[in-house]
Amino acid sequence: MMFKFIKKYIYKMKFPLHCPACNQEMTVVKLHCESCQTEVTGRFALPLFMQLDADEQDFILQFLLDSGSLKEMANKMGKSYPTVRNKLDELIEKVKSLQV
Repeated sequence: MMFKFIKKYIYKMKFPLHCPACNQEMTVVKLHCESCQTEVTGRFALPLFMQLDADEQDFILQFLLDSGSLKEMANKMGKSYPTVRNKLDELIEKVKSLQV
């Protein structure tokens, strides 16, 4: 039971995108397998989705779960449709800029 709690807690932690000391972009340098303890080191680029902040990731996930219905999202969020549409437009522009 304790392992489930720890696992749930670990996966709820947000991945740091910026250094807490100097605020520069972080780089992944090690991956670890919990099953066999294998480690792979190097310099790995973050997937595009991981470059978004937690609120942006949550917005995209909710967009998918609501089958792309901004009206449904607006109702669930208690916001107007234009507000949600503007948020989506901002995210689209951010994703485009990260793809460059």
